[in-house]
Amino acid sequence: MASASLACLHSSIFPTSKMLPIHPGKHRRIINRTPTRLPLIRVFATASAAAPMVDSTNGAVSSDSKKLQEEGDRNVYGRQYFPLAAVVGQDSIKTALLLGAIDRGIGGIAISGKRGTAKTVMARGLHAILPPIEVIVGSISNADPSSPEEWEDGLADKLEYDDAGNIKMQIIKSPFIQIPLGITEDRLIGSVDVEESVKTGTTVFQPGLLAEAHRGVLYIDEMNLLDESISNLLLGVLTDGVNAVEREGISFRHPCKPLLIATYNPEEGSVREHLLDRVAINLSADMPMNFDDQSSQDVFKMVVEETDFAKTQIILAREYLKDVTISREQLKYLVMESLRGGCQGHRAELYASRVAKCLAALEGREKVSVEDLKRSVELVILPRSIFNENPDEQQNQPPPPPPPPPQNEDDSEEQEEEEEEDQEEDEDKEDEQEPQIPDEFILDADGGLVDEKLLFFAQQAQRKRGKAGRAKNVIFSEDRGRYIKPMLPKGPVKRLAVDATLRAAAPYQKLRREKDTLKIKKVFVEKTDMRAKRMARKAGALVIFVVDASGSMALNRMQNAKGAALQLLAESYTSRDQVSIIPFRGDSAEVLLPPSRSIAMAKKRLEKLPCGGGSPLAHGLSMAVRVGLNAEKSGDVGRIMIVVLTDGRANVSIKKATDPELAADPDAPKPSSQELKDEILDVAGKIYKAGMSLLVIDTENKFVSTGFAKEIARVSQGKYYYLPNASDSVISAATRDALSDLKSS
Repeated sequence: MASASLACLHSSIFPTSKMLPIHPGKHRRIINRTPTRLPLIRVFATASAAAPMVDSTNGAVSSDSKKLQEEGDRNVYGRQYFPLAAVVGQDSIKTALLLGAIDRGIGGIAISGKRGTAKTVMARGLHAILPPIEVIVGSISNADPSSPEEWEDGLADKLEYDDAGNIKMQIIKSPFIQIPLGITEDRLIGSVDVEESVKTGTTVFQPGLLAEAHRGVLYIDEMNLLDESISNLLLGVLTDGVNAVEREGISFRHPCKPLLIATYNPEEGSVREHLLDRVAINLSADMPMNFDDQSSQDVFKMVVEETDFAKTQIILAREYLKDVTISREQLKYLVMESLRGGCQGHRAELYASRVAKCLAALEGREKVSVEDLKRSVELVILPRSIFNENPDEQQNQPPPPPPPPPQNEDDSEEQEEEEEEDQEEDEDKEDEQEPQIPDEFILDADGGLVDEKLLFFAQQAQRKRGKAGRAKNVIFSEDRGRYIKPMLPKGPVKRLAVDATLRAAAPYQKLRREKDTLKIKKVFVEKTDMRAKRMARKAGALVIFVVDASGSMALNRMQNAKGAALQLLAESYTSRDQVSIIPFRGDSAEVLLPPSRSIAMAKKRLEKLPCGGGSPLAHGLSMAVRVGLNAEKSGDVGRIMIVVLTDGRANVSIKKATDPELAADPDAPKPSSQELKDEILDVAGKIYKAGMSLLVIDTENKFVSTGFAKEIARVSQGKYYYLPNASDSVISAATRDALSDLKSS
């Protein structure tokens, strides 16, 4: 029973790859072909037996104790993570993780899924099967002894040597560094070591998490909740492979080439598209799964052998990867798949070619096969493609071939003989050489899927696609919000960044103490050392209801707008949204409810609803723009949306609404209908130029509609709904949907 379960687990951790048999012949093949790799293989193969693993600055745990070795190099304290081999299902994700273990430069892996889909379990389970690494003693970034071109600055000057004159090295566990959501920029990339700088009187660099993660795994849980500036900085460093720190008197460079693994729950917010585009493999864990009923202790015992086997396979695959080749025709196939899928840029085919080579190395082959190409398309290109689920059948049909030109019988016989000879030569070549590319594309020319089995997989990938950016949802200032980074002050310092100020002053403490004659102060801080805090806080949206309060249906419109405003205010506690109401009637518009989040204030201001009179629509829109601009200057509003409830009819111009004498003059000339429309469309265009969003709810309840309300929405690049008898709940729902789209755009 145990052997059958172990075989099942064996197939689950390596779902698609034919495993290399571990026997002496296979090792001899590597050693005889590349004798220079023998020491590397010996180092890893004997790491646990001959060379004791030691503690490192990245949090790797010492394995000197026998008890820890019996536990399979797991921590004897804290949480025990579920082995990757024991996860049932999720074959694509487990395959992707194995490929990342073989080649850290594969481009990263992003896993999306709801709660309870084993995203974090699989990411942490990979750490158990990663082989240890050999580093130089004293290196802050796990420097590889065999790659001196990737050493950090200054490492060559502080190398330590043993009695035989060799560089001192040590073997440590592969780093596994998790990025906390509240991490600051200085902790991520590194900053000044205050203690050492004070002692030495010079600027000393203190490495960050990126230095500790080099040659290991960099894990981000809930990537969608990570600060945008941190995520941009992080992916920029990972793309370059080098962390160049130029700040606070520091000029330092060190390598940073870890395997990026990011997980997130789409229900808690999407990830921006440009971030996902820079990650090679984007997969979804929301797949139907069936779990066996087993106790955790039984699972840990059953997968010990499987985990050790996986470690050896990764070591061998890393050796094979150096000799794996991919042909020009295969690269062209991947490019064509990317074009058919509508992938932007060239990252899709570049990542796919690297994944295909890793798949070949995992099976011990030196050339990429057809199955490797198909699998790389499924893992890399398909999730980022814009596919068509129901392509037009007529478009899929190729055009009929042109009729052959008339020719003589002698010429046709000679041509038939030549074609037969060419076919025989081609058949002989095919027998000698296997096909390099698949017979057909996975994606057809119209973006549809040829293989229907991949439709569900592609739908999951499309469902988690994010938006472009959310820069306006955050407001930066120097006085309120969450402290995100220090900055040089612009004028008086409102909030002093104590940490950055001490780091700036630390290198000069020794010199300033020598100049101090009174010997009273212990810390010397000058004005040039001071740094200000850069604060960020969540920005709410402002919804301005512009309501037509003229005519017989004005009371209904005002009641609906009041109900919708109160519903939005009831939900504004977490979103920090504000609501304003501007009715327009008679000769002008007025701000009945200024921007507010107070429900009590809204109820008090909206007790009396003025109705009747003319329809100054243009004045109502222009006043909404002024209210929005004033709210933007206050610094509490990031997005502004104007909701107009109108039938599109207007009979009062802005000039009359703003000039009391003209409004009181009964003999004043009346503007024509076309002049009023041009005036309204001009204000609508200004709404778009001001960066505001417009939602027009057409309440015209007539058999023949003028369609002018729709024209207002078109000019302002806004949304249009025809809801002549809409209730307050319908208006609130429409506003909420439009506001949600605005925030995610």
